[in-house]
Amino acid sequence: MERALLINVATTRQEKDEAEESMQELAGLAKAAGAEVAQMIFQVRPRINPRYFVGEGKAAEIAGARGQLEADLVIFDHNLSPTQQRNLEDRIRVKVIDRTQLILDIFAQRARTNEGKLQVELAQLDYLLPRLRGRGPGLTQQGAGIGTRGPGEKKLEEDRRRIRDRITKIKRDIASLEKRRSSQRESRRKSPVPTVSLVGYTSAGKSTLFNHLTEERRYTSANLFATLDPLLRRVSYSDGVSFFLSDTVGFIKKLPVELVTSFRATLEEVREADCICQVIDVTSPYSQSHLEAVESILKDIGAGEVPVLKVLNKIDLLPEAERELILRRNEDAGSRTIALSAKTGQGVPNLLGKLRSILFRDHRLYYLQIPNDRPEVSDSLARLSLILKKRENSRCLEFKVMADPAAIVGFLPYLDQGDPW
Repeated sequence: MERALLINVATTRQEKDEAEESMQELAGLAKAAGAEVAQMIFQVRPRINPRYFVGEGKAAEIAGARGQLEADLVIFDHNLSPTQQRNLEDRIRVKVIDRTQLILDIFAQRARTNEGKLQVELAQLDYLLPRLRGRGPGLTQQGAGIGTRGPGEKKLEEDRRRIRDRITKIKRDIASLEKRRSSQRESRRKSPVPTVSLVGYTSAGKSTLFNHLTEERRYTSANLFATLDPLLRRVSYSDGVSFFLSDTVGFIKKLPVELVTSFRATLEEVREADCICQVIDVTSPYSQSHLEAVESILKDIGAGEVPVLKVLNKIDLLPEAERELILRRNEDAGSRTIALSAKTGQGVPNLLGKLRSILFRDHRLYYLQIPNDRPEVSDSLARLSLILKKRENSRCLEFKVMADPAAIVGFLPYLDQGDPW
């Protein structure tokens, strides 16, 4: 396991106030990547040093700490320029990576699907391209450890033209996959079954909630970014009403722009949803800033207008008095906030009830009888309504459906005013 020094530099009062939170998150990222944190080093200075990012004295201090602690990796809680990264490596004599490279490394470890692997490789190559020129031969080689996974030795040693060729090919491959995903989304848009997207800060408990609602066995972990590849499953109520639920990659502050760009097609699943469940870890001391970070990203990807239901998760870990207070605050039927425990299931029925009221607020129950010689009408009904029950007799097909009244206008001649079921 690599031993890492973590470095944070604050140049404003706000950055100074947020430094501890940011470094705790960086420590979680380092752990998720497989590193042991040897020490955290903070600096407050009026401006960034263009040569080392930190001051020259602090660079010397980092070099000394690296030797004393036998650290073999330095991670900056910021984005470094290629020149700063090279200067730091020459000064400290050890591998130096920044926050973006660390997150890209975690994504490279966790991606499982072909699309996810391509998206991560594209983000890594976009990040690495300006950093290939002028580095020493020992640092341009693909090696072991954090910050070196992903594209592979041959790709990293190609000249800039060949890397650009590789980027072009990956973009073509991703575009092909995006076309298929777009076609699937278009089919879902035409479907009467609505879609709900789970979003939230990384490690908020989205996948645990997804598993509880869908009876899936998706991998869950306390590590950051345990889930990368999106998954879509159907959730059904006891009467047959249903919706699609999608689990997405966790969000994080300072999400690398390379990843936002590469994963845009995946994030579009959120933008196209009928409702967003924003999962919030209420046990985190930074839950408010996490909530604000997620809301900012939702706005950036064009999902700011999608209805949001806030899900306060992990209430089972709170003291009883605090848990009861949160539950009482969210009893209001009109509230767009639900408190629950995805792990124990407490509050999940309330979430399902709230989602039903949001997704199907304009829907009504209808009973129809369609003659057997009008199959095209039955097919049209299936495209425009949720079919809850269906049975056939010698004369007609009988349907119990849920639909928006506007969708039923074309079926008025077939309505049955009673309840034949």
